[in-house]
Amino acid sequence: MIGLDVVLPDEDPAMDPAALGELAVLAEQLGYRAAWLPDHLLPPGPFGRVHGGVYEPLVTLAHLAGHTRQLRLGTSVLVLPLREPFSVAKQAATLHRLSGGRLTLGVGTGWDATEFAAVGADFAARGANTDETLALLRELFAGRDPVEGHVFEPVPRTPVPLMVGGGSEGALRRAARFADEWQAVGIGPEEFGRRAARLRELAGAGRQVQPTVRTEWSGLDVDGTLTDVADMTMAFAAAGAATMAVHFGEVDGFAERMERFATTMGLN
Repeated sequence: MIGLDVVLPDEDPAMDPAALGELAVLAEQLGYRAAWLPDHLLPPGPFGRVHGGVYEPLVTLAHLAGHTRQLRLGTSVLVLPLREPFSVAKQAATLHRLSGGRLTLGVGTGWDATEFAAVGADFAARGANTDETLALLRELFAGRDPVEGHVFEPVPRTPVPLMVGGGSEGALRRAARFADEWQAVGIGPEEFGRRAARLRELAGAGRQVQPTVRTEWSGLDVDGTLTDVADMTMAFAAAGAATMAVHFGEVDGFAERMERFATTMGLN
């Protein structure tokens, strides 16, 4: 059975912040495996379907950790080269400890050159910088201090799973080298299967990277029953997806759609 996750709605600055906590609690009650939050620091246009992530994800996930007990918490995805690496490591390790080991740190290289320019980050070097930071995170999370005479704490008591998002060859190579999970966005099951096969090829026989997919809510049919999303879930499962994260659209009606999907898929 494919694992089912939820991408929480975080695109509307006018949204009541309490809604995220309520939706996380409901997701846990319904049996979803994890809740994910997107990320953007300073996009050139309004937040919304293109630039999601009004609330900073690591801070917000710490808030959600206090409302839940079993639900995994993740970033989908943190734009890693926009951030100072040691601060990310400290925030992630702290959140992992405070949440009882429930964090999955999902990262990506970003795609909007204007956002990088706005914060003074090097867009051209984003891939190399992401690789360097992932290597550093592995060292710090394992308790190895890369700077002599300095100490990193809290060292995670259990491993912090790293997830790499993206469908490019570079992203697949990055996931094969560093990640525990790989997440694809915006592709269909057939293409997902091809890229998952390429990931296995790159990772080799000695390493396993869990393939996941993120998709958008496709709506209800005229009779009020679920259609495309349930069918697509099965198609992605057949293509090799271990989990699927669904964004259920705008915050109005989000809870109802999430609950209907859980019922359809037999979560509750």
